[in-house]
Amino acid sequence: MKIKKNDTVKVLAGKDKGKSGKVVRVYPADMKLVVEGVNLVVKHVRARKQGERGQRVYLPSPLRLSKVQLVCQSCGKATRVGSRVVEGAKQKRQRVCKKCTATIE
Repeated sequence: MKIKKNDTVKVLAGKDKGKSGKVVRVYPADMKLVVEGVNLVVKHVRARKQGERGQRVYLPSPLRLSKVQLVCQSCGKATRVGSRVVEGAKQKRQRVCKKCTATIE
């Protein structure tokens, strides 16, 4: 997956289209991710103790990877992600912004 935890992404489709947020969790096998404050669902929590009240809790739900796009840190635009091989002691791949060709860390 080209998007990792703690990346900033912009939502392209769905009820939260246009919003952006930080990636909290990634599910590579399902090609899904959880974005902070986006795609919130309501979970009803039952009162467990005497005198305690039940409540509604808003939790972020996973989004499909195809519905989000990475936001570049240097240019600040939503962009596709490329990769570049860095020569050195070990060959490593770096993620690259397709718009400004800056390295994404």
